[in-house]
Amino acid sequence: MTGDMPFVVVIGGANIDIHGKSIESLRANDSNPGTVHISAGGVARNVAENLARLHVDCRLVSVIGNDHHGQMLMRLSCDAGIDMQYVHETASAPTSTYVSVLDDTGDMQVAIADMSIIDQLSAERLQPLQAMLGQATLIIVDANLPDDALAWITGTFTDIPIFADTVSTAKATRLKPYLSSLHTLKTSTIEVEALTGMQARTQAELLENAARLHDEGIKRIYITRGDEGVFYSTGNAQGVAKQKYTTRGVHNAGGAGDAFLAGLTYAWLESWPMDRTLQFALAAADVTLSHRAACSPALSLAAIEQAIENQRAG
Repeated sequence: MTGDMPFVVVIGGANIDIHGKSIESLRANDSNPGTVHISAGGVARNVAENLARLHVDCRLVSVIGNDHHGQMLMRLSCDAGIDMQYVHETASAPTSTYVSVLDDTGDMQVAIADMSIIDQLSAERLQPLQAMLGQATLIIVDANLPDDALAWITGTFTDIPIFADTVSTAKATRLKPYLSSLHTLKTSTIEVEALTGMQARTQAELLENAARLHDEGIKRIYITRGDEGVFYSTGNAQGVAKQKYTTRGVHNAGGAGDAFLAGLTYAWLESWPMDRTLQFALAAADVTLSHRAACSPALSLAAIEQAIENQRAG
């Protein structure tokens, strides 16, 4: 999907990730032996990198600081193939930083996100990009965006499908006023609970959450549930996909959701049916799980197809 093919714009967070992973079971209130890894991150930026690795023309709109971390983000993101020309650099705030603690299985136990700089990605900052954004085939937003930016994007580009990621329980509710403008929502169990105010643990509860979100106007809903798979709903069809692909071991589960959303996006661009969409998106997440950073340099169309073949053979 290069050259004169359609392009996707991803708008939202870009930050430096600092992951600490424990070698053994985490002990609270104590120093845990482990490893520390620094890499490029941020939900929007991660989705953009994954799409770029799948040969999608992907343009990131974000903001970084005029500092060492900002320079690192630009270099790593450009090297990954992301179009970074619409990323704003400012000297008034530091580049966003995300610090997470992973247990010995690779699951994130706690994290702190210092992302106040994203508030500068306001509607006023986005308006000069209106002509470019209006030509996009698809716009993806994350809930890191401030309210006026979300209001402007959803109110301006009513004829372009908008995919959204809730990011976290603290930020999920930012999307609530704009649900009627979203085509696809990717969220998690705890994030959708924060968004709707309802529990989403049982099948009945998941269906009730989906019904409410469809009533708001969302066409497709994906709720990631860790080892319990992904619940999906299109209004006419619902289910849970539980395919297991991982054979390489989990090093960092933090970027799996971003890879899954990138997989959903690629499948939508290809007009694939739901079964193939889920198979592809879950395989993209699986490839990412095996890398210690939130994005895997091994992600490719070939790697995803190999993960699918491994599942069929297994």
